[in-house]
Amino acid sequence: MLKINKQEALDYHSRTPAGKIEVVPTKPLSTQLDLALAYSPGVAEPCLAIAANKEDVYKYTAKGNLVGVISNGTAVLGLGNIGPDASKPVMEGKGVLFKKFAGIDCFDIEIDATDPDEFIRIVKSLEPTFGGINLEDIKAPECFRIETELREKMNIPLMHDDQHGTAIISSAALLNALEVVGKKIEEIKLVVSGAGAAAISCLRLYLALGLKVENVVVFDIKGVINAERTDLADLQMQFATQRPVTALAEALEGADVFLGLSAANVLPPELLLRMADNPIVFALANPNPEIEYEVAMATRPDLIMATGRSDHPNQVNNVLGFPYIFRGALDVRATEINEAMKLAAVHALAHLAKEPVPDMVNKAYGDNTLAFGRTYLIPKPLDPRLITTISPAVARAAMESGSARQSITDWNAYEDDLRARLGVNQKLMNRITSAARSNPKRVVFAEADTYKVLKAAQILHDEGIAFPILLGNRKKIEEIARANSLDLESCQIIDILEEDEQRAEFAELLYQKRKRRGITLYEGRRLLRERNYYGAMMLETGQADAFITGLTKDYGQSITPALQVIGVEDGVQRVAGMYIIQHRKGPFFFADTTVNIDPTAEEMVDIIGLTARGVRFFDTEPRIAVLSYSNFGSNRGALPDKARLATELAKKRYPDLILDGEMQANTALNPQLLREHYPFSELAEQGANTLIFPNVVSGNIAYKVLQEIGGAEVIGPVLMGMRKPVHVLQLGASVREIVNMTAIAIVDAQTYNKPL
Repeated sequence: MLKINKQEALDYHSRTPAGKIEVVPTKPLSTQLDLALAYSPGVAEPCLAIAANKEDVYKYTAKGNLVGVISNGTAVLGLGNIGPDASKPVMEGKGVLFKKFAGIDCFDIEIDATDPDEFIRIVKSLEPTFGGINLEDIKAPECFRIETELREKMNIPLMHDDQHGTAIISSAALLNALEVVGKKIEEIKLVVSGAGAAAISCLRLYLALGLKVENVVVFDIKGVINAERTDLADLQMQFATQRPVTALAEALEGADVFLGLSAANVLPPELLLRMADNPIVFALANPNPEIEYEVAMATRPDLIMATGRSDHPNQVNNVLGFPYIFRGALDVRATEINEAMKLAAVHALAHLAKEPVPDMVNKAYGDNTLAFGRTYLIPKPLDPRLITTISPAVARAAMESGSARQSITDWNAYEDDLRARLGVNQKLMNRITSAARSNPKRVVFAEADTYKVLKAAQILHDEGIAFPILLGNRKKIEEIARANSLDLESCQIIDILEEDEQRAEFAELLYQKRKRRGITLYEGRRLLRERNYYGAMMLETGQADAFITGLTKDYGQSITPALQVIGVEDGVQRVAGMYIIQHRKGPFFFADTTVNIDPTAEEMVDIIGLTARGVRFFDTEPRIAVLSYSNFGSNRGALPDKARLATELAKKRYPDLILDGEMQANTALNPQLLREHYPFSELAEQGANTLIFPNVVSGNIAYKVLQEIGGAEVIGPVLMGMRKPVHVLQLGASVREIVNMTAIAIVDAQTYNKPL
């Protein structure tokens, strides 16, 4: 499990601005006219329109894409009844997941009300505000009544995710597990540990899939649920067994499935031996399951097992469901989330697991063996197909069941819209980080006697992304670590001034490499007192797998030692730098922004080839525009002529690339403009996602403006064309930028030297 430092978690939430969410205007507010349209007097017009036709609220406001995440804090995560105030960080977090995975905006609302009637009244009164309601962390049995009554009283989609999220995901896993072992749900015997909201909802959905209630035995903290119990809600008593069992051991005799939604270690391993052949165990207690995965698999090799943990196969994770279910429900303005919609999500998830797994998912999880079977029952959370699989299925079910107030007719266009809502950019670094974590590498940092590098090193180590090697003054590193409570015990620290023998060996190697390039042995010994040379030599000699530098020195000073020691890869004439621009419209790739000051047309062709390969490295097909201040010959001059010639030469060298130019930046990024004025362009259909700048001045200025005032996150520079993984940070990079670049360097180390 990922190690979380208490202070780091508090710092994460307390950094300015506090919390995890903010409200961002979606319309311009820069002029007096803008303000007049946004508020008074212009706002009166949509108000009057909505007063005349209530459905117009979806046309003129954000309601159609707005979900309320609402709780009273009575059953928070594994924390219990901690109250509404303490639940707010969780609700903000749920809102962030809605936005990240489905492009849905959220307001979190924490209600100070434990009385079900009061809670129901408050939530019902919020119906004009939201397009949907996600109830969260409300204790049983009150949650059953709250959800039931609100569904009856409200005409917007509403779901208590603690109940139905786990039910939907585990149902998909159960169907597929039963298919793998050749059993039918109508015939299986099921034993459940736990009788809370999630457990009861799972059972209700399993019944809808064909499970027989007489084949179910449920236990809670007080024992077996049977007809003699008087302390339970009606929904729980629906599963009272008629069998004369009192202990878990008796119930598990010959059982096919164990479902755990209770507490850690309540299932002794010896009880697995009582279960039927090919038993299925869903031990979903978090953070520790009812039985440890390794213990269970060692006890029953024929076992199929799922947990709630990401470090074991078959993780039952609610994020596979709720964002996409609400997305589909909102997009047809459903009046509810009904059983048909839940079942549609179940079957869509189950079916997706049987489809071939995309390479980007294999790369993200570092596992090329992912295929439907015992250890892959449900898709992975980073699978980009989830939104285009589950949301349309839920929307169809809403339409077919009569819950939808709006129809979708062009399903291909709808899928395109779903992709556009997210943009690949939101998942790009997730995939890279997951891929790095699957096979972490040794990364040497040249500037380790700085707080930012040391903080990044701790994060990289704690998250299992990298094995940091820290170059710097040992005493200074230890002082910074103590002053900032950084745990670096597992990181290797090298003070190169203490490494006389190693420095001498490296100096001899450098001399042999560069003796005909002006470096004497004496000069080599002097240079090896510099960490950039020492770190590059560690990479060259195999003592590290990747090298990161550049935090405190300019780009030229940082890259020169690597070029002298490592050099460019075979078949490459020059290196180039590329930035990834993460924006709500999608990821964009800018090159060359750092290395080649004023390349010739022929040199730009080399840059185009390196950049195309670099973009594909991030699982994106490049659509390349060669930029200038001219559109297809509209202006003459040295710069447009160079861009035009570079385009012509690149098309000859790389005929399979989607590539065009010369063109202005706005033209390249605006498909409508291209279609209207330049329909002949190869980029007219979708526009460009990769921009090749005519010189480093224009590229450098462009990415820095976007970074500072354009609302974009900039990752890079990614150094392309080196013989081994070397990456140079931008001067003064943040801790997050260092972590991101290190993850890229690690994946680079896993896959470097792919052909152009």
